[in-house]
Amino acid sequence: MLKTLPLNKRGIPASRIALGCMGLGGGWNREPVTAENVKQGHEAVEAALDIGINFFDHADIYTRGKAEKVFGQIFRERPGLREEIILQSKCGIKLMEPGDRSNVFDFSKEHILNSVDGTLTRLGTEYIDILLLHRPDPLMDPEEVAEALHQLKTAGKVRHFGVSNMSAAQIKLLQVYCDEPFIVNQLHMSLAKISWVDAVISVNREPWKDITFPEGTIEYCRAENIQLQAWGPLAQGIFSGRSLDGQPENIVNTAAMVKTLAEEKNTTPEAIVLSWLMSHPAAIQPVIGTVNPGRITACRDAGKLELSRREWYDLYVSSRGEKLP
Repeated sequence: MLKTLPLNKRGIPASRIALGCMGLGGGWNREPVTAENVKQGHEAVEAALDIGINFFDHADIYTRGKAEKVFGQIFRERPGLREEIILQSKCGIKLMEPGDRSNVFDFSKEHILNSVDGTLTRLGTEYIDILLLHRPDPLMDPEEVAEALHQLKTAGKVRHFGVSNMSAAQIKLLQVYCDEPFIVNQLHMSLAKISWVDAVISVNREPWKDITFPEGTIEYCRAENIQLQAWGPLAQGIFSGRSLDGQPENIVNTAAMVKTLAEEKNTTPEAIVLSWLMSHPAAIQPVIGTVNPGRITACRDAGKLELSRREWYDLYVSSRGEKLP
């Protein structure tokens, strides 16, 4: 039986699965939003609502703001939808412009406030339910972040706050200065990205060279009732139909195992892959990144499945490509 989401424990009626909206708006360019982009958005939203998803995840940078613009148009064309859903967005990344050497991470007060104002304008809404700080900024001043978040909360522009891609230590530092609790941590987790599990079993062992997941992050989030969200939970389709040409043996074998389990349980490979995450007692909320209505619908059974401990470990060990100690 699935554990209750920490968001639900806080009185936020979030669905067990969220829809990530990075794929809306066309390319990552400055071309205008088209009628076809909006039509695609309507179809993705409708497919999500049909399987019980009421949680939609954005970021100010997704397709250079066009994903949020598409959603804003959907709100205008579908009156009442805004109050039926939970809206999450992120800020803190400045995308590379011509002449720049790289993207820049920016948690300055000015950037956070300006980013949220831009998000609200593009979405055509007065508030967002949850704002995430997108990626850790090495130059972050936590007191400055606290000032920005307090201003956003006081103005009614943001109801709750969270982070993305952060360790327990980074969240703890922010929380010392911020009055508002951080209630979400969105991390890269899937059946293909398993270092969050490897970090658990590597304690007191020589760490494997590719383990970079900060030890204690999952445990801290569970202890503090912080919602763990998984971005990339479908692993870009490598276990649910994407070509496996050039993939290593462990991925090929795991894809075959997923297919077999899906057939045995009369469901889809997508549902098996998500169920593997959702079966974890941390009550992980997958943020599926597809905007293809068919693939969204294929996730329908994920919250109904029950994987046995043996099935869960078999999938993990297969993906890991190495037996447990």
